[in-house]
Amino acid sequence: MPRPPGHGPGYEARRQEIIDAAATLFADKGYTATGVIELCQAVGLGKGALYHYIGSKENLLVEIQDRVLVPLLAKARSITALSDEEPLVRLRLLSQALLEIIFARVDHIWVYEHDYRHVTGQNRKRLVRQRLEFEDLVRDLLREAIDDGALRPVDLRLAVLQFLNLHNHTYQWAHTAAAGWTPARLAAEYCSTVFTGLASRPFSMADFEEKVRLAQQRADGLAS
Repeated sequence: MPRPPGHGPGYEARRQEIIDAAATLFADKGYTATGVIELCQAVGLGKGALYHYIGSKENLLVEIQDRVLVPLLAKARSITALSDEEPLVRLRLLSQALLEIIFARVDHIWVYEHDYRHVTGQNRKRLVRQRLEFEDLVRDLLREAIDDGALRPVDLRLAVLQFLNLHNHTYQWAHTAAAGWTPARLAAEYCSTVFTGLASRPFSMADFEEKVRLAQQRADGLAS
């Protein structure tokens, strides 16, 4: 995005530093309990200079949400568009993409989960639409897996919640995760739990993970 008129070449880099600092503070204390003075002290700016970069405190919250939702939705759309891949394979890739975002932005995810309700107006409506879009992508893949016989008929709303709830609290301990608990390892374990529980017939997770590996290679090739 081009920088606004009147802003020097370091403007965007400084703005990103401020968003990082805000995410850390909001995750530690909560959005409402963090004052503008604390933000100023954390980034070494006066109030006027801070607002020059952020416009308002709420804008910081919107930026933090966008850092989670924008890349997550972009990745999710590209994965679900891999129509040659089985729906469960795409769900497994989607699981890993979600966990990669969580591991990369633990503070942001904390704010995303706890403070998004403080966003107001059109920004709030947009964020809600984005969250619902991600849920819809998960639901559509689960529906496809039921339709092709891989999963037994289930309540789709409940299946979506089962899938998402396995992932959504990972941020609470991701910073202390054991060395082997990578996003790929966790995605395999989470999906094994869901897919085995909902399976319409026995299947081998080892064979399934090989399909995932090949699908990931194809997806990476399309992205390069």
